[in-house]
Amino acid sequence: MPFFLQFVKKLTSTEKGSFSSGEVESLQQEVDVSNQQRDHRQESLLQTLRASMAYHARYSLGKEWEDLSPRDLFMALSLAVRDRLVDGMLKTEARYRQARAKRLYYLSMEFLIGRSLGNNLYNLDLWDLCQEMLSQMGIDLEALQEQERDAALGNGGLGRLAACFLDSLATLGMPGYGYGIHYEYGLFRQEIENGYQKEQPDTWLAQGMPWQIERPDEACRVPLYGRVEHTQDAQGRDVARWIEQKVVIGVPYDIPIVGYGGETVNFLRLYAARSSQEFDMQIFNRGDYLKAVEQKISSEIISKVLYPSDSVEAGRRLRLTQEYFLVSCALQDIMRRYRQSEESLDAFPDRVAIQLNDTHPALVIVELMRLLVDEHGLPWDKAWEITQATCAYTNHTLLPEALEKWPVSLLGSVLPRHLELIQEINHRFLQQVATVWPGDAARLQRMSLIEEGDPQQVRMAHLAIVGSHAINGVAALHTELLKTTMVPDFYQLWPERFQNKTNAITPRRWLLKANPPLARLISATIGEGWITDLDQLRALEPYAQDAGFQEEFRKAKRSNKMRLARVIQETTGIAVDIDTLFDIQIKRIHEYKRQLLNVMHIMHEYFMLVEEQKPPLFPRTYIFAGKAAPGYWAAKQIIKLIHNVAQVINNDPRARGLITLVFLPDYRVSLAEKIIPAADLSEQISTAGTEASGTGNMKFALNGALTIGT
Repeated sequence: MPFFLQFVKKLTSTEKGSFSSGEVESLQQEVDVSNQQRDHRQESLLQTLRASMAYHARYSLGKEWEDLSPRDLFMALSLAVRDRLVDGMLKTEARYRQARAKRLYYLSMEFLIGRSLGNNLYNLDLWDLCQEMLSQMGIDLEALQEQERDAALGNGGLGRLAACFLDSLATLGMPGYGYGIHYEYGLFRQEIENGYQKEQPDTWLAQGMPWQIERPDEACRVPLYGRVEHTQDAQGRDVARWIEQKVVIGVPYDIPIVGYGGETVNFLRLYAARSSQEFDMQIFNRGDYLKAVEQKISSEIISKVLYPSDSVEAGRRLRLTQEYFLVSCALQDIMRRYRQSEESLDAFPDRVAIQLNDTHPALVIVELMRLLVDEHGLPWDKAWEITQATCAYTNHTLLPEALEKWPVSLLGSVLPRHLELIQEINHRFLQQVATVWPGDAARLQRMSLIEEGDPQQVRMAHLAIVGSHAINGVAALHTELLKTTMVPDFYQLWPERFQNKTNAITPRRWLLKANPPLARLISATIGEGWITDLDQLRALEPYAQDAGFQEEFRKAKRSNKMRLARVIQETTGIAVDIDTLFDIQIKRIHEYKRQLLNVMHIMHEYFMLVEEQKPPLFPRTYIFAGKAAPGYWAAKQIIKLIHNVAQVINNDPRARGLITLVFLPDYRVSLAEKIIPAADLSEQISTAGTEASGTGNMKFALNGALTIGT
């Protein structure tokens, strides 16, 4: 036993004797040796990182060190860090295989990843070391981070939740993977022109993306369109063949996801659409070169842009195609990985869990049935048992307009075999309902997967519920409303399937990385255990009235407000007073989120000041950020109103120092990381019952902001 441990054992034993000078000297020597070993390891790691950067500068970027631009330096550092991630990813995979681990696959149309460099450095515990190394070279790591474009492959809370889940799964050492689409253009870049939102393409891949690993050898074929041919086998059973399909190729790109501490590195797999060479060559060989090129373009548009507008037929068709493209690629990959270690499909639910992030991937239920019945020849009942035991569904909203429905005619055109399977699932399900509630035609109509009307539509939420063994809402109130208001019939039929899973956020990105001054204060006060166990923050309660802690907390908040004030000045030209109360509302611009109500309150405060000579109780800086959907006229008018009101208030000398109004353009993850730590007041005023879980508010609360909400 090392002398240090003997010393500690004696120190903590019940028989506490005094320590001789020799014992104290031996302890000091051991501590010195330990420190030297740690310093040696740090120096060795620093040299390895520096050498790896130099290697990638020359051999990955093809440049001499002295010729590197800031962007090149970012790329060289990121590639050096990625080397460590790849090593970890291969070790993690070997560990899972040895354990024959059950794997979780999280399917989502959105992953709002943001920037990866800083997050990876913090989770690998390399931030301080990297900062020291770069400082020796005269390079500012904070500035270098700004060279990275946000991977904005999502719209808001849904996509950011998916990214937070992946971080937490890796931190917990769980075999959890994300599946999404490798959009060429992410959510649009928002510019403000004369107070109006203008959408610009988000070319996040234009300058290269150092984190992704292309896997062309694991590409898969995705069938679309065509028709279904029915024949009978030797036993007289119906056999369906989906023929004359148009084929698109899905090429996977992996982004490593490292957990805190670096022990587990999972990955997010994103699929890009490519045209099928065989299909193109058939056209080309007929002499129609332009037609072949046109076909290639139409195939690859599937992964061009996040959420094409569904206000026109072509947009709706493209969105449905995107959803099936994701589902088909993911399931083929899941099945391939499963068959590497298992021969029989009987154990599929014991080795595979598929979580549907909202209704967008609901077609996974039908596609899994198609693969099991049509491709692997399983009887219907066995295939359905496997499907239900494998799939689970997260509902994110109660808003009727957000619950997806697809016209039967459109679904039958794009996915003819899947429409047949949906109709069969519905037929068998309604027979089950009729057995439980005989003669209740109204209930059958309410619960049917197909909504009667002009046109008939497939209810994707109903499909997701019927095909899953577990259905969850994302907050206690939300889940209760799901059971009592949205789908009470389904809850009465299967009460055991409904459960609550309140959404949450990763403290690694939203406190440790986003707010270093506060993170350092917390760690110095209660230790670092909170980074992976947030319940430990309760240990801060005794310090709530501690004058010294309060003073350090105020210093941390002030430094964050200074940082945000610089961003506001650089972005909008507006100078804000950091001694005012920062009152912040940041989220998608939407009528139910009530940015309009907030603006009207600001107008009221202004009129009270200038007409009634009643200043606000405390000087405030109101800060808005958020994007309006391109086709959402009312939301875009709210943005214009905010700018008009700001122009009046900010140019009125009577309001100077008392009321300031700011709209920060192009809201994104990296901007949120600067806004949230600076907040004094978090505006959560959405119409009651519509905000689901409010993960944005969790980020504000974690960073010490007070919440005002409904």
